Amino acid sequence: MNRLTKFIFQIAFLLGISYNAFAQVPDNAAGFRNNAVNKKTSIAASKIVSVKNDFLNKQLNLTPAQGKKFWPLYRRYQEQLATIRRLKRLNNTDAQANGTEQINKELYYQTEMLNIKKRYNEEFLKILPPEKVSELYKSESEFNAEVIKQLSERSERAGN
Repeated sequence: MNRLTKFIFQIAFLLGISYNAFAQVPDNAAGFRNNAVNKKTSIAASKIVSVKNDFLNKQLNLTPAQGKKFWPLYRRYQEQLATIRRLKRLNNTDAQANGTEQINKELYYQTEMLNIKKRYNEEFLKILPPEKVSELYKSESEFNAEVIKQLSERSERAGN
């Protein structure tokens, strides 16, 4: 847990350094504002991914041969899960009609996420021993829980 806390503080530090305060932008420059926000969000997200990968690498203690096979596979796994999560979010927006179609899509997305996890679990087991695959899932959960905790604490401080 101590290592994870150190990584979270590194994330917070990196996000603090990368924070840019923007002056008020005129209404006719909304496109500029959206681009700036999207760019800032993608930079922060890539930093979090980088810190997460460093954390997982240390937790799993991969050999160079394992790392060479594991990381490309893990990136594809994360990309596929992210795609399904985006589709789920779009399905749950107010723009989507509520009802049977929306429920069916939600179930479909959940099934797809499970299928992706099953497929990649088999692929991970071809590269890593079961103990390391188990550690991967535990470390991902631990990292995500710590990020949520840190963000929650940050929002509470900002709200007070």
